[in-house]
Amino acid sequence: MSVTFKLPSSRKTCVVTKGTSLSYVVHDIFRHAKAKVDDYVNDFAKVITENTELAPVVRKGLEIIRPGKALQLFSKIPEEDLPLLLMPSDSQWMTHPRNLIVQRVPVCPSAIRPSVVSEVRSGTNEDDLTQMYQWILAQAATIEEDIGEADQIACLDSLHAEFARLINSQQSGLPPVQDHKFMRGLLQRLAGKHGRFRGSLLGKRTNFTARTVISPDPNMRIDEVCIPVHCAKLLTYPERVTDFNLNFLRSLVLNGPNNYPGAMFVSYKLRGERKRQAEASGTSDVVKRFLASERAREDVAKYLQSGDIVERHLLDDDIVLFNRQPSLHRVSIQAFRAVVKPFRTFRFNPCCCTPFNADFDGDEMNIHLPQTEAARAEAKHLMLSLKNIVSPKNGEPLISPIQDLITATHLLTLKDVFLNRDQACTLASQLLAGNHLGRLLSLPKPAILWPVALWTGKQIFGLILSPHPSTGIKVNLRVPTKSMYSSKGSEMCPNDGFVLIQNSELLAGCVDKKLLGGGSKSSIFYTLLRDYGREACADAMWRLGRIALFFLAHRGFSIGLGEVMPSSDLVASKTAVISRGFATCDDYINQYQMNTLVCNPGCSMEDTLESNISQELSKIRDEAGAACKRQLHPSNSPLVMAQSGSKGSFLNISQMIACVGQQVIGGKRVPDVINGRSLVHFPPGSRTPEAKGFVGNSFYSGLSPSEFFFHAMSGREGLTDTAVKTADTGYMQRRLVKFLEDLAVAYDDTVRDSRGDIIQFRYGSDGLDPLEMETDTFPVNFIKEMEHIRTSYDCPHEVGMSAEELELAVEVVFQLDAFRHLDSRLCSAIKEFIHHSVCPKIRKWQEWCTENANGSNLINQNERLTRTQLRIFLTHVKEKYEKALIEPGTAVGALCGQSVGEPATQMTLKTFHFAGVASMNITQGVPRMREIVNAAAKIKTPLICVTLTDPFSASLARQVKLSIEPTRLADISLSLSQCLTPEYVYVAIKLDKKRMDRRGITTPQVATAIQTTKLKKTKISRVTYAKDYIFVYPVDLNALETVVKLVEDVIVKGIPGVSRVVIQQDKGEHRIFVEGARLREVMCIPGVVAERTQSNNILEVEQVLGVEAARRVVIDELLAVMEGHGVEVNVRHVMLLADVMTNRGEVCGYQRTGMAKAKNSVLCLASFERTGDHLFEAAYHCQDDQLTGGCYI
Repeated sequence: MSVTFKLPSSRKTCVVTKGTSLSYVVHDIFRHAKAKVDDYVNDFAKVITENTELAPVVRKGLEIIRPGKALQLFSKIPEEDLPLLLMPSDSQWMTHPRNLIVQRVPVCPSAIRPSVVSEVRSGTNEDDLTQMYQWILAQAATIEEDIGEADQIACLDSLHAEFARLINSQQSGLPPVQDHKFMRGLLQRLAGKHGRFRGSLLGKRTNFTARTVISPDPNMRIDEVCIPVHCAKLLTYPERVTDFNLNFLRSLVLNGPNNYPGAMFVSYKLRGERKRQAEASGTSDVVKRFLASERAREDVAKYLQSGDIVERHLLDDDIVLFNRQPSLHRVSIQAFRAVVKPFRTFRFNPCCCTPFNADFDGDEMNIHLPQTEAARAEAKHLMLSLKNIVSPKNGEPLISPIQDLITATHLLTLKDVFLNRDQACTLASQLLAGNHLGRLLSLPKPAILWPVALWTGKQIFGLILSPHPSTGIKVNLRVPTKSMYSSKGSEMCPNDGFVLIQNSELLAGCVDKKLLGGGSKSSIFYTLLRDYGREACADAMWRLGRIALFFLAHRGFSIGLGEVMPSSDLVASKTAVISRGFATCDDYINQYQMNTLVCNPGCSMEDTLESNISQELSKIRDEAGAACKRQLHPSNSPLVMAQSGSKGSFLNISQMIACVGQQVIGGKRVPDVINGRSLVHFPPGSRTPEAKGFVGNSFYSGLSPSEFFFHAMSGREGLTDTAVKTADTGYMQRRLVKFLEDLAVAYDDTVRDSRGDIIQFRYGSDGLDPLEMETDTFPVNFIKEMEHIRTSYDCPHEVGMSAEELELAVEVVFQLDAFRHLDSRLCSAIKEFIHHSVCPKIRKWQEWCTENANGSNLINQNERLTRTQLRIFLTHVKEKYEKALIEPGTAVGALCGQSVGEPATQMTLKTFHFAGVASMNITQGVPRMREIVNAAAKIKTPLICVTLTDPFSASLARQVKLSIEPTRLADISLSLSQCLTPEYVYVAIKLDKKRMDRRGITTPQVATAIQTTKLKKTKISRVTYAKDYIFVYPVDLNALETVVKLVEDVIVKGIPGVSRVVIQQDKGEHRIFVEGARLREVMCIPGVVAERTQSNNILEVEQVLGVEAARRVVIDELLAVMEGHGVEVNVRHVMLLADVMTNRGEVCGYQRTGMAKAKNSVLCLASFERTGDHLFEAAYHCQDDQLTGGCYI
């Protein structure tokens, strides 16, 4: 590498060529001054005459510059030239190029290079740094000896190499170390995952921690964790003695470290004469005493007084931090209240598994006991599990019942569950335990009075929501279940699949995961959380666990082999379905072999065959599953779990009982890998379902050898996919968090980074917190809120308002002082809801009441809206909206990185078919997310979606397709022949007029296309045409073969670079999908609506439409990738991610090049990647870091 520069003071041009050695550079004197070589050579005339071999060496004019010479040259650089070298000239920095030459070797303290006493041999094992210092000293001692000049130069080179190894032991060009041992230099101790930045500064080990296996305990509240006594004795908390706790702490001191509850140490100040002696000797007057002996305990307890510190055992109700790795998001570490119990595992409520992604198959978790009151307060008010019930990712509940809890509650609320008084009272009594022991409990009136009083399971479920009217909890909900609702009759659904809860009474429906589990904002517990607070929600979950599991334990629930044994009718039905499907597949294969198979749009015949067979085999599996579902008894255990949503699905049941189905590898059927066949069991080229991975047997009947192999191949793909995905998504999340870590909401509602640069003028464009969203986009669900107000506040003595009175009343309320300053968007949303949803219903029921006098009072009572109800409704809406405004100081950047990075672990690495177009493969999952986050210049599957001016015109769609799709000359020619005559050599091309007419191409257009190609400039002299012929004349005979090869690929019509164009028809509406990165050219095609044409290539959109359009593409593409995998992330997180990528006027990817553009903090850059480079550059330019931004990961 050559570096050329001109010094202003000397006005000489220097060319420095970097050599291969570590200890010198080469100065090429005459690189740009060849005329002065002779003058230079004359100085060495005498030497050359004595040794003629030196003449060519001298004429090269190369000068070796070693560190000593470089120091002399650098010292001559005046300070006024320093700005030209990008070095500050201010004297406070004390900087100069001469300081780049190290003259004194810095020696690290022995604390970071300790000596280890060897147990094998006498002596010590020295640290790598110590060994390198020894080598440096040895070389320095050798140089000081009386040795020759050549040996001295060699020793200097060795000394330089050892010092370079000390700084960076992985630098290229270093001599090998004896025994090829890997040495860690200073740079290696700073960089990497285990270096000082990431291993010690950003993530630190802690004391007062414990780790063991976890197990479930539904008797724990969701904010409690059970700590083993053994751990509680080892974890201590320093509690200061006061007058209020003196006697209690004295009793702990007397118990000592081995009796629980006890104390381990006591720290106290010396008193009297001993204090004066300590002050005189200059030692500390604080003594820490270990309470191992009984005499020490009695002595300390006797003189214990206020101000002393007792390091006591962990006690009940202490705040501890509970964590599981990998900690992918904020709620992976939460605060719990400790409950000390015997045995050896951490036990907690299974409702809390989801935030930690924990299960009980041997998982281990950690606890940490905070050591100060400030830390306890922060953990209690910010990290307590009660305050982390919902996910910051999208506001959906995370802490919720799972598995057995859902199954048990589902069985309890079936419409055929009746309980006598003993059973009902036994279940209800489960609510009287722990802190709830003395609370009131009201058993409802029995549903059946005679001949025996019987209570339904639905009534017992009502006690879970509100055990007594004094609680004031009135839950109101109307929600269809996920799988049992038949879409008929709402509350009168024959499957009992529509849930109606009114005033905390379950009137209809059988609850399932949608009503109980996480991930649903229509769940019962989310309604409790939003309407009655965290405590009410936590109490209800605890009551559910107590009743549901007690009921399930006494009812019994298990799975046996008989549950998955198919009946003879089911076996016959499955055989018939498979036979019909195989016959259809054979018909497709025969059509393919006879070339009569009709191709799908944009597909080859082979692609069409695979698509048709895959669709048919999917039908086989679905029909077999439907037959299986029809014939299973409603009490079948796998069916109960699938219907309730607690575990498994109907597909799992079908695979166990009916057939496993098609095995997919790489998104396709099993490929041929062994001499044209998938396995040696089948003939070459076979395309039958059995030969391409269809498993017709079930897990109950057992798989044949070939089916077993196919199933193992598919399972292996899933394992490798998971292994690769873990590393990719982990690195992606780290990059996201490093970019976004310093973004926070300021007090002017803007989102700013640590430098004060504005990223967003208002977070998410509306300033609302995703955590508080009741719907996907708004913090209040008006319909549910109105139903709740009407049911909870009946106001029997007030008259309902008419529609006109209601709209007028809303306007009047908005003029009151309490509502005058409401956000305009909230006012508009309320008015729109009242006008379009409430008023039409009121008018409808008023008309019905005037026509039907009977029952009008009851209808009017239930459907009316009074002034009090309206005032309460508006007050609740106002409070929820104001609560949803994001608080200043919120670390929205870190939340964004976690919310986008954590769901990526649920995605796959596969490429899926584009919806509706079998031939269009589009990158999805982790690879597509990586392309978006990296702002990749070349993406794997660029796709343009074209909207037509007349989407219902098939002819226009075909015309636009032909205008976009590249038509090569070979596509419209019948023959191509070489002609040689005495006068000319030319290529004669006969055109196919039918194909040309179909594509709208004329002969002159073909001739013009050939003339405008690159061939015209190099290989073709002229082009002529006559009717159906084109004549191409090469420049000479030698160019004839080249012209013949290249002329076929000449693009006659269409857009070069487009690989495929497909028309998609949906309900008569046509859309065109273009595979290729040619957005500008596609938008210019007649018949295309340019404003609605979309591309998934971010950088191309930036070049064509600008950075704002690119930002919109980033948002849309990220949301599409996540929605394709069933992952919901609030759009505000994605908007922030896109704004950071584009806020500097260009699209910057989340990688090291974009990091250097976005950040100027030296420590932030060094803690990310290329630690040494950033530190060296910062030292050269004398950069400082104001420590304004925090660093994570």
